[in-house]
Amino acid sequence: MVHYQRNHVLVKKGGLVDGDEEDESHHHLLGLVWGNSGYNKRAKPNLLFILFLSLLSCSFIFAPHLFSASPPTFSLSYSFGFEGTICCDRSSFRSDVCIMKGDVRTDPASSSIALYRSYGHNRYILGLSGDNDEAVPVEKIKPYTRKWETSVMDTIDELDLVVKNKKDSGVHHTCDVQHDVPAVVFSTGGYTGNVYHEFNDGILPLYITSERFDRKVVFVILEYHDWWISKYENILSRLSEYPAVDFRDNRTHCFPEVIVGLKIHDELSIDPSLMKGNKSIRDFRQLLDRAYLPRITGLIKEEQREAQLSMEKSASSPSPNSKTEIKVQKQNLKSPKLVIVARNDSRAILNEGSLVKMAEEIGFEVEVLRPARTTELAKIYKVLNSSDVMIGVHGAAMTHFLFLKPESVFIQIIPLGTDWAAEAYYGEPAKKMGLRYIGYKILPNESSLYDEYDSNDAVLTDPDSVNKKGWEFTKKIYLDHQNVRLHPGRFRKRLLRAYYYTIAMKRNHQSQ
Repeated sequence: MVHYQRNHVLVKKGGLVDGDEEDESHHHLLGLVWGNSGYNKRAKPNLLFILFLSLLSCSFIFAPHLFSASPPTFSLSYSFGFEGTICCDRSSFRSDVCIMKGDVRTDPASSSIALYRSYGHNRYILGLSGDNDEAVPVEKIKPYTRKWETSVMDTIDELDLVVKNKKDSGVHHTCDVQHDVPAVVFSTGGYTGNVYHEFNDGILPLYITSERFDRKVVFVILEYHDWWISKYENILSRLSEYPAVDFRDNRTHCFPEVIVGLKIHDELSIDPSLMKGNKSIRDFRQLLDRAYLPRITGLIKEEQREAQLSMEKSASSPSPNSKTEIKVQKQNLKSPKLVIVARNDSRAILNEGSLVKMAEEIGFEVEVLRPARTTELAKIYKVLNSSDVMIGVHGAAMTHFLFLKPESVFIQIIPLGTDWAAEAYYGEPAKKMGLRYIGYKILPNESSLYDEYDSNDAVLTDPDSVNKKGWEFTKKIYLDHQNVRLHPGRFRKRLLRAYYYTIAMKRNHQSQ
C-alpha cells in the first residue's frame, strides 16, 4: 500500500507570496518524490484533485469564514487528513492567521515553529524537490493584528513556519515540554501600553481566537512582558487553564495544534456570525464579570472594613453634622451614579468642577475617575460596573466603556477634528454592546483652540481639511494640544436625557 504526503507552496519571484497575491502567482512543480519506487502509476493522484482536497481541508479548519462576506485566501502545506497540515488565511486586511496540525514544536533559537513528519515518509510535494531536505520553509507570519500598518508591523518579530523530517538520532527534535492541548501564538509588542490597543489588538482578538477551546489552550507570547501578564491575569485565567509561555523560553514546547496569529473582527467588536455559538461582545462582557468578580468582592470587603472603622471612630467623637452626613449617603445610594473618566493630560475638561456640580444638582451621585497606567483594572471595573452613566472626552480611556453594564449610558465628548475616530472606535462599538450612546460634538468656542486660532481658520471651521494633511497634523493639533470647556446649557440637555433614561430603566427593572 502506497502512502504519500504533499506540500503545496505558493511560489513567486523573490519568495513565497501572501494569500492576496495568489491570483498573480505562478505554481511550479519542481519535484515529485515517492518513497516507494515500485508504486503503481495508476495510484498517482490527480493534481487538481489534490489541490481541491487541500483547499477543502483548510476550508473546514477556517469554517467560520465560509459564512463571511469575503472568503479566505489560503496558502497551504498539506498531508492528507487534517494532521500534518499548515493552513494560512491571509484574506483579512487586519491580520494573518496560520494553523498547524500534527507534531508541532517551537524553536525560539531560529524564530520558527516546526511541523515534524516521519523521515522518509512517502510524500507528494509541490514547490519543493529533493529527498533529504531537513527543513522546508513554508510560511512567514507576524502574529499581530495591524498588518496594514507598516510602521508598527516593522517592529513585530517574524516567525518562520517550517516542515522538518524526524530523525531517530536528532537531539534537537526532543520535546522539553509536551502539551496535550493546542497553543495560540501572538505578540504583545506594537502599541501595547495603550489600553485601547491592548483590548482592541490583543485581548478581544485573543477571546475571538481561543474561546472555542473552553480554556483548554496554552498562550505562547512573542515579546513577552511580565507587567502585561499581571495586568490581564484575571482575564487570561478565564481564557486558559494554563500559564502563558514566553516564546523565547529556550525549551522546546510541543503541541498537537498551533494557531499563529489572532482573528479580529472590527473595532472593539465581535461579529457573532463568525463565532461558534454566535458569541457576541455581550458574552465577552459576561466573561469580564466572571474574571473580576473575585477581586471586586475582596475590594468591597476592604471598603466595608474601612467604613466600619470610620463609623466607630465617629461614634467615639460624634460631630454635630454626623447624622446629616449619614442621611445624605443613604439618599445618594438611591441616586443614579455618574462617573466622569477624567484625562490627566490633553483633552481635559477645563470646567470639570462646574460639570460635577451641575450633575449633582440634576440628581446624580458623581464620581471622578482618573485612571493611570498603574491603576489596577479591577478597581476601574468596580467603579464603572456599578455606575449608570459614564462621561469622558474621546481618547484611549474610552475603551473602559467595556466595563459598563449593558443599557448604561455612555456620553462621549467629541473634540474638534476627532468626529470619525470617536464614532468608529467607541461610538459604534458601544451601541453594539447595548449601551445608550450619546455623542456630544463640541462647538469651536468650546475648544481651547478657539483662543489660539482666528475664527475663520480651517483648524476651527474645516477640521476635515486639516486631517487630510496627515496623521501628524491630527495628532499635533487636535489630540495633543486641545482641551474642552463645555457649554453648560448645551451639555445640561445631555445630562437630563441620561438622567431620565436611567430613572426609567431603574423603575422598569423594579417592576419586573
